[in-house]
This record gives sequence, structure tokens and C-alpha cells, in this order.
Amino acid sequence: MKNIFFLLITVFTMASCTDFLAEEPRNLISSVNFYKNEADAKAAIAGAYSSLGNEYYGNWEYYAFNVLHSGAADGRGSQGPISIYNQVLDQRNIDRAGGIWGRIYSAINRANAVLDNVPDIEDMDQGLKTQILAEARFLRALAYFELVRGWGPVPLRLTETKGLDGVAAPRAPENEVYSQIIEDATAAEKDLPDVQDDGTGRASKWAAKMLLAQVYLTREQWAEARDLADEVINSSLFSLVLVDEPDDFYQIFREKTHTEDIMSRQHSETTQSEIPNFLHITNVPVYNPSGSGFFAWLPIQNSFIGDSWDDDDLRKSFNLYTEYVDASGATVSLPPTTPILFKKFIDDTNGQQTFSVPLFRYTEAFLIYAEAASQAEGGPSATALERLNTIKRRGYGYDPFSVSPVDYPAGMNQQDFRDAVLKERDYEFLLERRRWWDLKRTNRVIEYFSSIGRTFLTERLLWPLPENEINTNPALGPGDQNPGY
Repeated sequence: MKNIFFLLITVFTMASCTDFLAEEPRNLISSVNFYKNEADAKAAIAGAYSSLGNEYYGNWEYYAFNVLHSGAADGRGSQGPISIYNQVLDQRNIDRAGGIWGRIYSAINRANAVLDNVPDIEDMDQGLKTQILAEARFLRALAYFELVRGWGPVPLRLTETKGLDGVAAPRAPENEVYSQIIEDATAAEKDLPDVQDDGTGRASKWAAKMLLAQVYLTREQWAEARDLADEVINSSLFSLVLVDEPDDFYQIFREKTHTEDIMSRQHSETTQSEIPNFLHITNVPVYNPSGSGFFAWLPIQNSFIGDSWDDDDLRKSFNLYTEYVDASGATVSLPPTTPILFKKFIDDTNGQQTFSVPLFRYTEAFLIYAEAASQAEGGPSATALERLNTIKRRGYGYDPFSVSPVDYPAGMNQQDFRDAVLKERDYEFLLERRRWWDLKRTNRVIEYFSSIGRTFLTERLLWPLPENEINTNPALGPGDQNPGY
């Protein structure tokens, strides 16, 4: 009954970097005694946002599933079987997939609780009510986008689940799920503010546009993705962070606010992330000064991050390291067993986390535009090429908006251009939960893994439904399980 319990939870207590999200949400409180005033509505939406913690949907497992299916990293320890791609998941990781499913549906139920109950609150500013309802629809759209990409057809629940009511729900076809995602995200875009004054941890109109652009890109609705990305690029609200050396990228990942941030999970002394634990070995003071590190996500050296990644690309040395400076000031090479590690997300020198984990950043709008415009128009236009080159130039430390020696040339055909865009996405968003979904939406999973000497079992393209869901959902049976499980 684990998934039932997840569904029954309406809001969790959470810690946050903003005053709004620091409102104390109620936990397991009946809506009969709750949802009486504005403070209750604010606490409820804070609880809905809490789903995005560590790192999205309650803990690190969902982030790990994304990283370890990307073809960029192998798992270590109990996560090792996730990256054995020629067999289905072992029982430990089947259980993890079930936990992820349950936590995402818990997030949906929190959003549904807001949507069902906040409209009836009379003692409340109407403008704030409209905004909170838009935020709930955004969060529900985001959660269903994660579900449908990971599991395919999924139960579509659009009202709050109370007790066992509403548990029965068949797997809705993917088209139906995507229609609901688009409906929710479009409604959210209309009513969300341009800027959230109390922190980027909350959704804005531009976060909704980016979510919609991702959805349309996945659905190959090229013109819609192109036009939304263009709106973001031309909004005048964001700009690219300029870099001259690799450490300049820390402006994006270590600063509380920066011009490229559309929406992110921000961390501080009180809101710690678990990601660094999975990247670093112990006792690497410059990257992991707290001394604890599982280093469970190990770079696949013959993948796209190996020799084919140009050493002059500043993103390479920002994302990867082979040596570090120890406490005495000596340079130490990583051991032969782990000669290269990831380092995008690191602690500061005091062992505190001040970085942000992006959900949406401005850079992606350029690459969405480039790919979608070329696909919509039968080949790359001058604008699409320029936007692709803008991101590559910045990666090498050049002025993003001036011609550079590393520019992609004019005259590429549609396929070569798309391949170039996807390559830049790989380099730009390493460890940012994009690569696995890019492989899936472009139907390149089997081909890519074969190119690095791995066999990828087709049954791994979808994750297993939890056994508890099949056993307790009257609308499902054993035949609803995904292939291989």
C-alpha cells in the first residue's frame, strides 16, 4: 500500500530558500479543517513545491535514474545495475523506480489538493489565488511530463485522492496525458507572473513557456517549440552569463541569482542537496570538503565526454576533473580506479552548498530554437545557426554574439545541423537531466549505446510500474505492466 500512502499525503513540511516557501505547510490535515484562508493556501502551495527537493520528487533516486540512463555515467554500488543496460533492472532498483512513481503521484496529489480546495477560499486576495492555482497547474504538468516520458501511458488523476477514493484509474494513452500537460502548462503560462519576487524556486510565466517548449520538442511540434523558445530569448528578462575561464561557469551554479536562471532548486546552509555525495571521493577538500562522498556516478570514458570533447571547450574542464589540490596545497591525481570524476555540482570550501540545480535556464531556449526551427523549416536558417553558435562560442570563452573560430559553418543539411545541436546539448547540460530524454525523443538510444560498446535492452526504454500500483489500483492488472517486468 506504499503508493496509496504517497497519494494520501497532501503537503509535506519543507525547508526553502525563500520566505514564501518557508511557510509551514500542513501535514496530513483534513481539508475540512484546512483551506480556510490565504495563509492556508500559501502553505498548501509550499507543500506542493516541496516535491522538487533533493533533487525533484523528494530524494536523489529520480536524479540518479536520469544520470545513469544517459550513457554518460555508470553507477557504483547498489546503483551499478541501473547502468547494466543489457538486462532489466534488479529488484533493488525496481523498488527505486516504484518509489519514484509514488513520489511523483504524491506531488500530483498535492497540486490537485490546491486546485480542488483553494478556489473556495473566500478570505484571500484574488490575484494571489489566481497565481497559486496557476502554480499548481504548472507543477502538475511538470510531474505528468516526467511520468509519461519515464513510464509511457500512466493513470491520469486530476482531483485530490482522499482515502481510497480516486485510486482506480486506468493507464491513459500518451496522447491524452500530453494533452493534459499542454492544457495545464498553457493555463499556467497565462496566469503566472513574469517574475517571482521572492525567489527563483517558484514558477514564472517563462518557466511555463520553457516547459511547454520542452513538451513540444518531445512531441515534434516544431513550430510551437520554436516560437516559445523565441519568446523566451526575446523577453529581455534574461541574458547569458559571460565566461573567460572554466570557473566562470560557477556564476550559473554557485550564485544565488544570475541572469540565466529561469527556474531552479537553490541550496544554502539549511537546504542541502544530496548530489555532491554521488560525484566525489572522500577527502577532496576543494570539491567535497565535508569529507563524505559515495562517488557513485562515474563518467563513462569512451562516451561523448571522452576524447571527442575538445579540450579547448571550457565546459569540459568545468564539468570534469582528473586531479585536485589537497589540504597541503599539493596537486593529487585521482586514483587509477576512478581517474576522472564529475564536478559541476560541488560544495564550497566550508562544506556548505550554495549552488543551484537548474530546472530551466536561458541557454536551453537557444538550443531548442535552433533544433525546432531547423526541423520546422526543412533546414537551418541563418538565425538558427547563429543561436547554435551563440552557445558554442560561450562554451569556449568567446563573445557569444560575435563570429568566432569555433563557429559551425553555414551550409549544413538538416540532419547534420540537428546532430550539432544535440552535441551542444550534451556538453551544455551534462548532469542536468536532459541527455536521457534527448536520446529517447530522437530514437537514438540503441544506436548510441552500441557506439560505446554497450547493448541496450529495449525493455529498458520504459521503467516498471510498481507492483503495489498494479495490486491496489482496481483499474489495472498484470497485463498493464511494462514489457520485461
